[in-house]
Amino acid sequence: MEWYYIVLIVIASLIIFILLTSLVCFFLTFYSSDKVKHQKEIYLPDGEQYEYYRPIIHQGIEEARKLEYIEMSIKSFDGLTLKGKYYELKKGLPMEIMFHGYKGSGERDLSTGILRAHLCNRNALVVDQRAHGDSDGKVITFGIKESKDCLKWIDFIIEKLGKDVRIMLGGVSMGAATVLTTAGEDLPPNVVCILGDCGYSSAKEIIKKIVKEMHLPPSLVYPFIKLGAKLFGHFDLEEYTPMEALKTCSLPVIFYHGESDDFVPCYMSRENYEACTSRKKLVTIPGAGHGLAFPVNQE
Repeated sequence: MEWYYIVLIVIASLIIFILLTSLVCFFLTFYSSDKVKHQKEIYLPDGEQYEYYRPIIHQGIEEARKLEYIEMSIKSFDGLTLKGKYYELKKGLPMEIMFHGYKGSGERDLSTGILRAHLCNRNALVVDQRAHGDSDGKVITFGIKESKDCLKWIDFIIEKLGKDVRIMLGGVSMGAATVLTTAGEDLPPNVVCILGDCGYSSAKEIIKKIVKEMHLPPSLVYPFIKLGAKLFGHFDLEEYTPMEALKTCSLPVIFYHGESDDFVPCYMSRENYEACTSRKKLVTIPGAGHGLAFPVNQE
C-alpha cells in the first residue's frame, strides 16, 4: 500500500473519531429526550443536603398544584413554541418571570418560588425553557439561546399585561444563567430587577468542573463538547457568558447562593457579583446546597 493511502486512512480515522466523540458528548450534555422533557415523577437529587428539605419541597409542589393558572405560549426567535404558566394573584401587581434549571422543570424548581412571589405580593409566570417540559426543542444551550427566549417572554408580557407592567426576572441554576445573560441586553424600562439563584459564571467553567468530577481530563474532553455543540446543536457554547453580560448590566441584581452548593460552587456567584457593574447584593446561605437557598432560609 502506498504511503499516501496510509496517511489518508489515518486522517479519515481521526476525523471519524473526532466526529463520533463530539456526537456522544453532544447527546450526553445538550440533548433533551422526551423522557427528560415529560418526566412524570418529581426527581430530587440524592444526598444528605436534600434529605431534610425533600418534604418541604414536595409540600410546596402540592400547594402550587392547587393554584389556578393560565397557560401561555410564545414563538422563539428560531420558531419553537415555548410554554409557560401564569399564576395571577391580583391584576396590576409586579410580575416575576421565572426560569428553571438544567433538565429540571418549573414544577420541581419553582413551585416554592410561586408561593414566595405571592407572599411578596407579586404575580408569577413560570416558563418551561426550550427542550424542557411542554416547550418545543431538543437542544439545551446553557443560557445562550435561552436568554434570547427570555427577551421574547418580556415582550409578550408587556403586550399581554400592558405597558405599565413591572417585571422582575428570576432563575435558579441554569435559569439564573439565563436571566443573568439577559441582563446584558438593552431591556425595556418595564424590567426593574434581576434575581439569580445559584447561577454559574460561564457554561465552559461549569461543564469543565463536572467533567473533572467524572475523573476525566477537562482540557481534553471540553473541546469535544464545544465542537459537539457547534456541529450538532448549532450554537457556540462560548458566545456569551453571564459574567460578560453583567459587565454591561444597568439593573439592580441580587445574587443568591447556598454556601454548601457542591454542584455549582458558591464562588461562581461571587465571580458574577464582582463582574456586575450595576447596583447589586450578594446573599449567601450557610448550609444550603444547590437550589436550596430558599428552603433553607426563607426569610
